[in-house]
Amino acid sequence: MIVDAFLRWAETAKAGDRARAASALGRAYLQSDMQPEERKAAEMAMTYLLDDPAPNVRLALAEAIAWSPAAPRALVLSLAVDQPEIACHAVTCSPILSDTDLVDLAARGSAVTRMLIAARPTISRAVSAALAEIGEEEDVLCLLENEGASIAPASLKRIAERLGDCCELRTLLLDRYDLPADARQLLTQHVSKALLNLPLAQATVGTMRLQRITREATETAVVSMAGEISPREIPDLVEHLRVCGRLTPSFLMHALCCGKVDFFASAIVNLTGCDERRVRSILATGRMHAIRALYESAGLARDISVIFVEATLLWREASRKSSGTMLGNVCGRLLDQFRHHRTPDGSAQELLDMVEKLHIAEQRQSARSYAYLASAAA
Repeated sequence: MIVDAFLRWAETAKAGDRARAASALGRAYLQSDMQPEERKAAEMAMTYLLDDPAPNVRLALAEAIAWSPAAPRALVLSLAVDQPEIACHAVTCSPILSDTDLVDLAARGSAVTRMLIAARPTISRAVSAALAEIGEEEDVLCLLENEGASIAPASLKRIAERLGDCCELRTLLLDRYDLPADARQLLTQHVSKALLNLPLAQATVGTMRLQRITREATETAVVSMAGEISPREIPDLVEHLRVCGRLTPSFLMHALCCGKVDFFASAIVNLTGCDERRVRSILATGRMHAIRALYESAGLARDISVIFVEATLLWREASRKSSGTMLGNVCGRLLDQFRHHRTPDGSAQELLDMVEKLHIAEQRQSARSYAYLASAAA
């Protein structure tokens, strides 16, 4: 009888009156002690209001019940797919919505719906993964800025893959301590790509030179990163670089000369398939022929493997000394060994040219550091 009376009244009542009634009905349902029959009648009346043609009526209902864990689930789900100004109350704050509900809403809803999901006070890894997979830039920006969002490393990497060309996203990702190393490497590629596409840079530097500069800068950044990440992340980064074709002789030599021994050993393990302990043992104490055989089993040509063997022996010696820098010691002596006593050509010459660039860059950095200390002491 109560529902019948309400329905008859709603047919002729003004929209403002219906909105006030919806709000009162929702609050009464949640806050009043009702008998089971009264509660069932109130729920039916609120369900009827879901089809009200006036948006402000449905909005009043959403404002009244969406925040509560005691709200009828069917009503919350219906409000969550209403127009944005109504849905926002259910999507952003309702505790009724499960991870499955939110993932489904993200998949079926609009960009606005995904933005509302990304703005929830807390977001699970499952929901974050869905947004990382299908979200657009604005949705994912909101997700990354949400301190209540739990985001798995795999989802961060997926964001880097899909949307790493967005400068704001790159900045937010790189600021995260939990960003995986392989995702950081992906972002360095996006930065290089962005630089290559700058018309001013192309006109000033030239396309070919710009490509070389960005390639070398990316390589340097990754080598530096390899010395800072945790040991457990190294294999994933190595595998990512191998799949991307980045484990080149030049890159491996750069890592070796810089003394990134954990990363370098992991790369050789990946390329050879040998046991890690055996690889580390050969690198640390193996004789020249064992080292050379190891490198050639990793796919390095004979003329290049000779340079790697010599660099390994120099690295061993430099690691036992505290004077100078690892990079300066290894690069300088390696150049002396091959430039003054041998005449390499082809790929070996290209490798030594790269070593010389590293050596020059290290000398310039040392000069800057010396000048800084001298001026500070004056």
